Amino acid sequence: MAICDWPAEQRPREKLLSQGANSLSDAELLAIFLRVGCAGLDAVSLAQHLLSQFGSLRAVLAADQQRFCAERGLGSAKYAQLHASIEMSRRYLLADISEKSVLDSAESAKNYLSMELSHQQREVFAILLLDNQHRVLQFAPLFFGTIDAASVYPRVVVQRVLEKNAAAVIFAHNHPSGVAEPSLADKQITTKLIKALALIDVRVLDHVVVGCGETVSFAERGWI
Repeated sequence: MAICDWPAEQRPREKLLSQGANSLSDAELLAIFLRVGCAGLDAVSLAQHLLSQFGSLRAVLAADQQRFCAERGLGSAKYAQLHASIEMSRRYLLADISEKSVLDSAESAKNYLSMELSHQQREVFAILLLDNQHRVLQFAPLFFGTIDAASVYPRVVVQRVLEKNAAAVIFAHNHPSGVAEPSLADKQITTKLIKALALIDVRVLDHVVVGCGETVSFAERGWI
């Protein structure tokens, strides 16, 4: 049965319009992006097949062009469309937190950091540099690879902060394993950097750890 023949409340587009995007499953969201299926599969069935092949929606979004285009029902046009959509979302979130204080849009800041980091295949440690009204000056990835207390250099962080004349910062890094729970090393890094930045009167507002579909905020946990 074609999707157009399904009951209206079960069709992904109609469900989104009546109940909101949050009500849709990963397969339903992907089906709306795909728009059509392929031989023998409607759009939802194709989406379910792709999620099975890749392992998760995150893996679909993070796939390189060659891997993405190798699947039936996909191709260069879909790859371009997908990454245009991701980039539009990223720019929307950045604009949202750049126009007002991060303190007034904490959820937008977390969403932006998640957008930047959740699809990275390796660990990335970054800082969100803020002015004295806590508006965004720059998002700056600084360290890559295994992130531990020995690989994050306070002098590099301080140098970037001084270059941008930032008044406050938010730290962020990802856990490619998908589990966002901060490690002991994450806490040690944060303590070390807070002390370094205190010497130049720069405040650390938060440290956000990004996993797969979840984030953990040090500030919300009461650790900062």
